[in-house]
Amino acid sequence: MNQQNEKVILVGVRLPETDEEPFIYSMEELKSLTATAGGNVLAVCTQNRLRPEPSTYIGKGKLAEVKRLVEELEVDLVIFNDELSPSQQRNLAYDLQVKVIDRTQLILDIFSKRAKSKEGKLQVELAQLEYLLPRLAGHGVNLSRQGGGIGTRGPGETKLETDRRYIRNRIHEIKQQLAAVASHRNRYRSQRKRNHQIQIALVGYTNAGKSTLFNQLADAESFQENMLFATLDPLTRKMNLPSGMKVLLTDTVGFIQKLPTSLVAAFRSTLEEVKEADFLLHIIDSSNPNYLQHEETVHQLLKELNADGLPMLAVYNKKDQVHPCFIPSQKEEYIEISALHKEDVKCLKVAIEERMKKEMKPYQVRIPSTDGKELSSFQTETIVTKMDFHAQTQQYVITGLVFPHHPIYQQVMKYTLQ
Repeated sequence: MNQQNEKVILVGVRLPETDEEPFIYSMEELKSLTATAGGNVLAVCTQNRLRPEPSTYIGKGKLAEVKRLVEELEVDLVIFNDELSPSQQRNLAYDLQVKVIDRTQLILDIFSKRAKSKEGKLQVELAQLEYLLPRLAGHGVNLSRQGGGIGTRGPGETKLETDRRYIRNRIHEIKQQLAAVASHRNRYRSQRKRNHQIQIALVGYTNAGKSTLFNQLADAESFQENMLFATLDPLTRKMNLPSGMKVLLTDTVGFIQKLPTSLVAAFRSTLEEVKEADFLLHIIDSSNPNYLQHEETVHQLLKELNADGLPMLAVYNKKDQVHPCFIPSQKEEYIEISALHKEDVKCLKVAIEERMKKEMKPYQVRIPSTDGKELSSFQTETIVTKMDFHAQTQQYVITGLVFPHHPIYQQVMKYTLQ
C-alpha cells in the first residue's frame, strides 16, 4: 500500500470457535491497522460461517455484496481479516477486479514503513518475500534484477520462473546477512553477560505505551507515538534502580493478535532479546476494553519464545484513562501507573526492585575499605539494603541481595567466608 488515503473495504468471517466480542474487536483492530498504513475505511462487511469458503473465503452472496460495494464506493483495496490462501487471493482479485490483501500483508506493509535499522529492514523484506513466493502466479510481479548477471535465467525461462528465481536468491542473500547480524548480536549479548549486566525487557501488546515508559525509565529518546508498531528496532539503555543497582533496559517490538508466523521467524534474533532477559516488565494498556485478550496474546507469544518462565511484573499503564470495566488479572504481580507521571515512574522502579528481590538471595559480606573496586561492584550489581563502616577493622559490612546466577555471586561467597 504505497498510496496515501486509499479507499478500503474490510471483510471478516466469524467462525463458531470465535466469540462475538473478540471478533468485533479484531475487526476494530483491523480498522486501526488500516489507518496506520494510510487507508480510509469506507465499509466493513462481516459474515458468520461454519468454515471459510475454500475458493473465495466468503460465500457467494457476501462476495456479490462486496463486489457491489466496490463498484458503488469506487474503492482501491479490499482487506480480509484472516490470512488468505494464494488461490483465494487470486480468485477474489479476479472476481472483485480490485486489489485484495489480507491481515498478514497489511501488517507486513506497516512493518516495512516502520523499520529504520538495516536489520529491521532486512527482517521485513525477508518476511515479505517468503509471503509473496507462493502467491506469484497471476500477479505479474515486476522485480528489479540488478546484479543478476550471466546465468540467472535459462533458455526459454518464463517471467514467472525468473521472478521466483530472483525471490529465492534474494531470500538466500538476506538470510546470510541476518545470520551475520544475529552472530554480532549474540556476541554483544555475551559481552553484556561477561560485564555482569542484569537485563530487563519491556514486552507488551502494540501501542500499550512501552516506548513512552522506556523513555521515562531510562531517560532515553525512543520514538513514541500513539500508533500501532511505533517501535520495531530494539533499543537498550542503562537504568538506575533506587538502591543504586544499575541494569539494562530493552524496548522491544509490540505483539499483536495473529502476528504473521513469517514475521515471528524473521524477527527471531530481535525477539531473542526477550528470551535472554533476566526480568520482564509486561506493559498492559488498562484503557483498552480488550486488555485481557492483549495479555493472553503476549503470554502465548512468550510461550512460543520459551520466555514464559522468566520472572515478570505486570504494569497496567494509562491509569488516568482506565476503562470502566477494567479489573487487574491475578496471573502475576502488578502495579498500576501512568507512564506520563514522574511519581508513578519512581514507584515503578521501587516495585521492580521489590519484585526482583524475590528472585535473589540475601548476603552479608565484609570488604576492606581499600578495595574500592569491589565496593563499587556490590553497589551497582547487587541490591544493597545496608552498609556500615567499622572503623576498628577498616571494613565495610554490606547487607543486600544478589542474583544467584550473576557472576558477582562468586565474589559474595569469597567475602562471606572471610
